[in-house]
Amino acid sequence: MRATLSLLLLLAACAPGTDNFGTTQSIRVEERMPEGFAAWTDAPAPYRFGPGDRVKIQFLLTPEVNETALVAPDGTISLRVAGRVEAAGRSTAELERSVAEASRRSLTNPIVTAGLDEAGSSVAYVGGSVRKAGAYPLTGRRGVAEVVALAGGLEEAARMDQVVLIRRSPDNRPMLRTVNLQAFISGSDPGGDVPLVAGDIVYVPRSRIAEVGLWVDQAINRIIPFSRSFSYAINKNTPGNLF
Repeated sequence: MRATLSLLLLLAACAPGTDNFGTTQSIRVEERMPEGFAAWTDAPAPYRFGPGDRVKIQFLLTPEVNETALVAPDGTISLRVAGRVEAAGRSTAELERSVAEASRRSLTNPIVTAGLDEAGSSVAYVGGSVRKAGAYPLTGRRGVAEVVALAGGLEEAARMDQVVLIRRSPDNRPMLRTVNLQAFISGSDPGGDVPLVAGDIVYVPRSRIAEVGLWVDQAINRIIPFSRSFSYAINKNTPGNLF
């Protein structure tokens, strides 16, 4: 019993964070990113259609049925020969395959091309510790700092040094990185802001990134599935209440 007690006392004395006199020392905890995200890359991802986009659909063998369709709030387009087809969240190649498949009930071996006629879904989503969470248009070159300002600025409890940015990867998986807005605003890191692309999600936490796992699970994995566009999923699941 005495030997066991002596061993425990020795381990306690040698443990990080205390010295032989019991004085508490600071311990640097290495923060871990939430799991389930692809490695970050700045490589451009293929454009994915979203609500508000105008899509040009062409049938190479039957040009008389070509048409331009608007992606509806529910993420679909309506075509004369194909009916309603899911468009939101799909790339050009994916939409071409879907339209061709749906058109086979009216056409024989349709050859389809799809293209963006007019973009209407170029927005980024801002949530967390900001005053006005919501979707904000990306006109020109806008970064994280500017869309946070558009969202009314930060609340007092916001963690400016670990703003979360979530983006689609080129293979349509979620990527996550953090942005140190505090360093950017103070001038210590003038290049620290990140330009945004359509569909980006900016989340300003109240706590460390290691504690954002619950939000990631509730707001990203459940509300915003990466198999479809962010805007469609948000409109469908959380109308008027982003994050």
